[in-house]
Amino acid sequence: MRALIQRVKKADVTIDEKLFSEIGPGLLIFLGIEEEDTEEDINWLAGKIARLRIFSNENNAMNLSVKDVNGECLVVSQFTLHANVKKGSRPSFVRAAKPETAVPLYEKFIYKLEKEITKKVKTGKFGAMMDVALVNDGPVTIWIDTKNRE
Repeated sequence: MRALIQRVKKADVTIDEKLFSEIGPGLLIFLGIEEEDTEEDINWLAGKIARLRIFSNENNAMNLSVKDVNGECLVVSQFTLHANVKKGSRPSFVRAAKPETAVPLYEKFIYKLEKEITKKVKTGKFGAMMDVALVNDGPVTIWIDTKNRE
């Protein structure tokens, strides 16, 4: 499971030119799921994101989590996070999970993240063509891969 996390001042998802969801200050999380992902990946990643201290405290040091600042989260599914560009110029997405595997894991991740931050998590629409707009705060962008826990 891979996540690209961006600290944002605001973010929104538009589908078919209609606003689907939006958040104020918090985290925009692009989530990529692969066939081998399990509930253990979900639990580890949701906990890591909820506790990630990337918001500034009163001394302007990154020492607070999204929960500490009462921030919001927006999760957008993104199979392209598993793109393999090793050969040629056209990315391969063979590692990305098929919808029958990915959708239940995506939904479980959202549920687990809600439990971690004790707040409703906004989402995109799995499999839809989405326009995602954001104002990156900092900018702060973090990459996390549950198969490479660095």
